[in-house]
Parts: sequence; C-alpha cells; structure tokens
Amino acid sequence: MPIEFEAKVLDVEADEMADKILSLGGRRVGSGLMRRYVYDIEAGDESRWIRLRDTGTVVTLTVKEIAHDGIDGTTETEVVVGDFETTNELLRRIGLEPKSYQENRRISFELAGAQLELDQWPLIPPYLEIEGRSREHVVDVGRMLGASEDELTGENTTKVYARYGIDLSAIGELRFAE
Repeated sequence: MPIEFEAKVLDVEADEMADKILSLGGRRVGSGLMRRYVYDIEAGDESRWIRLRDTGTVVTLTVKEIAHDGIDGTTETEVVVGDFETTNELLRRIGLEPKSYQENRRISFELAGAQLELDQWPLIPPYLEIEGRSREHVVDVGRMLGASEDELTGENTTKVYARYGIDLSAIGELRFAE
C-alpha cells in the first residue's frame, strides 16, 4: 500500500494562499465541487474507512488506513471507477451503507513538484493540503508557503472538525448551504 506524504495547514486565508502559491511559480490545475460517500470497514474503527469520491473529472474508490497523525501516517489503496451513484449502489448491495455524504470545494495547484489542494468545507475555515514525494518534500513546500513544520498536521478531516468542536461522525449529510 502506498504511503501518502501529506499534511494540512489549517485556518488559511484562501485568496491570500492562492496568490502566494502563484507568486512562487505554482500553477492552478483545476477546481470544483468534490462529492464523497464514506463507509465504515468496521463500525467504530476510525483508523480505516472506504471513500467513494467524485472530483468532477474522475470517480475513485479508496481504502484509507491511518497509522498515526504524522505526515507519513496514512496509506491508501485506490482504483478509478466508472460512476459515482452506480458504485454507491453496488457497495450497498454488498452490505456497505454510507455513514455520511460530504461535499467540499477544492482548488488544485502544483508547486515545486507537490500537489496542493486549497479546500473549503462547510462549517470550518479553509485549509491547504500539501502532498509530496516524501515527508521532507512536504515540509519544504510548507516552509516555502510560510508554514513551519509545527504548523503542519497529518490529521484527517474528522479530527480537523473536532478541533472546532464539531463531531463529523454525527453529521449524515455535510453540504454547503446554497
């Protein structure tokens, strides 16, 4: 299983961060609404789950496993699937019920060989996700953007919501109010 080298910088000012990425030579590679269903592998085990995600251009089915909250603490196994709703129905037919539906808005960038995702989720401030080829690469790109290593977290979205006093597991549908 491939290790994800990924960290978040929380509470960013989205427009300022986008400008900073571009001023450092980064390039914007896409944006859109992300939709996902999340399924438990084992009820109550928050260290492993299945995610069905539609980025607007590709639909993926992923098993995520967290060993720890560090930059290199998550592994994922992912495949591309043909259709978001059909895959959800297939998973239901084999007994997997989604525990939640979630949306976020994402702007994607590339900078210094890293993938950057400027994410906006309902109910919490925006954050930046940095994914690189190694732990050191993620830390270096974070520093380029003005974030010290101490400001980087490998926490998953559930733990980020908990920082704001929100129990994400208690929210069956997380959508933007339109």
